[in-house]
Amino acid sequence: MIRLRILEILEEQNHTKYWLYKQMDLSYQNFNRIVNNETSSIRFDNLEKLSTILHCSIDDLFEVTNEENTDEMG
Repeated sequence: MIRLRILEILEEQNHTKYWLYKQMDLSYQNFNRIVNNETSSIRFDNLEKLSTILHCSIDDLFEVTNEENTDEMG
């Protein structure tokens, strides 16, 4: 499974979710889904914004895990 590392990056940089939310210009519902890995897609422009705001590469935003997405199974 591929997941976003936004919460980890925020912690590493001593920023809060609220701080990032104010920078992103998204509805809170959409923002929360992205940050909490509760979405199956993300727009390219949002990836670009995250990368710019967090001063990291787009590659840094993702990690591959061994977890399976149980929501889509059976």
